[in-house]
Amino acid sequence: MENLITLVNKLQRACTALGDHGEESALPTLWDSLPSIAVVGGQSSGKSSVLESIVGKDFLPRGSGIVTRRPLVLQLHKIDERREYAEFLHLPRKRFTDFALVRKEISDETDRETGRSKQISSVPIHLSIYSPNVVNLTLVDLPGLTKVAVEGQPDSIVAEIENMVRSFIEKPNCIILAISPANQDLATSDAIKISREVDPKGERTFGVLTKIDLMDRGTDAVDILEGKSYKLQFPWFGVVNRSQADINKSVDMIAARRKEREYFANSPEYKHMAHRMGSEHLGKMLSKHLESVIKSRIPGLQSLINKTVIEIESELSRLGKPIAADAGGKLYMIVEICRTFDQIYKEHLDGVRPGGDKIYNVFDNQLPAALKRLQFDKQLAMENVRKLITEADGYQPHLIAPEQGYRRLIESSLISIRGPAEAAVEAVHSLLKDLIHKAISETLELRQYPTLRVEVGNAALDSLDRMREESKKATLKLVDMECSYLTVDFFRKLPQDVEKGGNPTHSIFDRYNDSYLRRIGTTVLSYVNMVCASLRNSIPKSIVYCQVREAKRTLLDHFLTELGKMEPKQLASLLNEDPAVMERRTALSKRLELYKSAQNEIDAVAWSK
Repeated sequence: MENLITLVNKLQRACTALGDHGEESALPTLWDSLPSIAVVGGQSSGKSSVLESIVGKDFLPRGSGIVTRRPLVLQLHKIDERREYAEFLHLPRKRFTDFALVRKEISDETDRETGRSKQISSVPIHLSIYSPNVVNLTLVDLPGLTKVAVEGQPDSIVAEIENMVRSFIEKPNCIILAISPANQDLATSDAIKISREVDPKGERTFGVLTKIDLMDRGTDAVDILEGKSYKLQFPWFGVVNRSQADINKSVDMIAARRKEREYFANSPEYKHMAHRMGSEHLGKMLSKHLESVIKSRIPGLQSLINKTVIEIESELSRLGKPIAADAGGKLYMIVEICRTFDQIYKEHLDGVRPGGDKIYNVFDNQLPAALKRLQFDKQLAMENVRKLITEADGYQPHLIAPEQGYRRLIESSLISIRGPAEAAVEAVHSLLKDLIHKAISETLELRQYPTLRVEVGNAALDSLDRMREESKKATLKLVDMECSYLTVDFFRKLPQDVEKGGNPTHSIFDRYNDSYLRRIGTTVLSYVNMVCASLRNSIPKSIVYCQVREAKRTLLDHFLTELGKMEPKQLASLLNEDPAVMERRTALSKRLELYKSAQNEIDAVAWSK
């Protein structure tokens, strides 16, 4: 069972080292879940003497006014060695064998945290004492309750101390050791008053009565010690502290314990309960009770720790990785984030994520619909055909077929295909831009760094703009190529006038009759439709090659090249994370370290059992 108290000791030390003091915080706290014994009492109640008697050493600061200004977590370890020593958590490699120096270090460490202004602090001091004369036990010594501020302290100190004490003892895992002097009316006891507020049924309060030997002649504390005056679930304990004269004479604690035993054994009022009186018995009973409480809390503690570890890891994952300290680390980090973004973008294009299918819709629906909307029949109306044919002949009419007229009619029709071709380029460009915004929003790491998010977004959009221009040139060239060189075989296969019995010697004006011109218009329309069908297939190929393919291959190439030329300060500016997020991540990382350490410690104890 002893290893249960040792377990809690380790966890408490880890809590303090990693900033978990149980105070109100936005972070999960393990401290509040650990069973502990808080020592509560008013000033001059004998609280310090009780602790020193349990330990068997003089080690606590003494004086007038508020001496204890920070919680003191006192961890007692029973060892077989004859040597006694103490260690502070804040001085991990230093052992104190002179307990007068322990007293001095408690005062000095208090001043380091609070200054010499007599203010108080909730940050605990951890002191471990190793001795063959102690039981395994952990106590938290809290500042003494007071009704009046001393010189150098604000009037609010009274309420501040009370609030600090209450914040410790109101937690359901806290066992309250309420110290009250027997030579004062119990009804006025500060310890009993505040304990009753947080534990009205007395289910986790141990009452300790001090200064029994200083009661007025003819009075005794039997009714209190037997639980008749004020009933608690646990028996009351009586102790006899060293007198001031004994303290001044530096009377040995072992001798003081012996003297205490003799007092109860030889007092007619108390000898029937002497077996359960005294600081030695108090220490043993507290140790035994603390062990049983810890044992009962282990399953719940394990469940809480496992649940909290998952929650912290989830939040840390959402917050992202911490920023590297060196320039090389920052560069690597930025490149990795860019790769993540690039991969997400490719997944959208490849159909792993939604969005890429809209590009196919441009080729399969929008482009064909736009080509159909081109009004070639108006372009090839009778009057327009007559006009262009006549103008193309100039002063010398064509001899066999109006070749120049054909060319002008075809070119004037095909040139209108540039509009739908350019519109297809723009439509795909718009979709690629939308996917940029989607990929940025889905790259968790980019949420972490606003400046980098903007830079990556701008770089990607700039790349798309360059690809759009290249795609526009290439796509419009496809149209221009069809205009610049006609497919001769198409016209060679057309039936000639002579073959149909026509007479080439007809007058020139006969050649411009409606039937002849209508046939020219029909021929040109057939040729233009053939070209449209061809471009309907080749325009998507050009767009995919110049825009989609390049976006998958080289979207951030230019940005990454420029990245390699940046100075360390420029790299740092890209990773200018919100300071609040950085602080939160650091705090959560420490808290996760604490909980995982607790997980391992508890598992080790559970397996050993």
